[in-house]
Amino acid sequence: MHIPNPIPPDNRRDVERIAEISGENIFACMQCGTCSAVCPMVDSMAMTTRKAIHLLQFFRTEEVMKAAIGEFCASCHTCKVRCPRGIDVPKVFEAVRLLVLRTNKDLIKPQEIPLETMA
Repeated sequence: MHIPNPIPPDNRRDVERIAEISGENIFACMQCGTCSAVCPMVDSMAMTTRKAIHLLQFFRTEEVMKAAIGEFCASCHTCKVRCPRGIDVPKVFEAVRLLVLRTNKDLIKPQEIPLETMA
């Protein structure tokens, strides 16, 4: 009997690339929520830092990439300092941001910006 792997190969590859780029083990996170509690940008993000790491642990990379969490991280490193597991969360989010940039998709379409805004 063959049991299919529920993790899409692209998602597994993305999590492996995040680990390679950041040098961090997201699976060490115990979901204590300290990173979200100390993050000065958490109100601006589409999801909390804790939730983003949690989604990455379950290989749900698309949701984290769509949330543009790497763009909102202020890289203040408060979460890293306070993390009981020593995870450098800003490095993880920078790796996510780099993966988004490497997809080579236009996030902004200049031709769709109104001329009034351009002026």
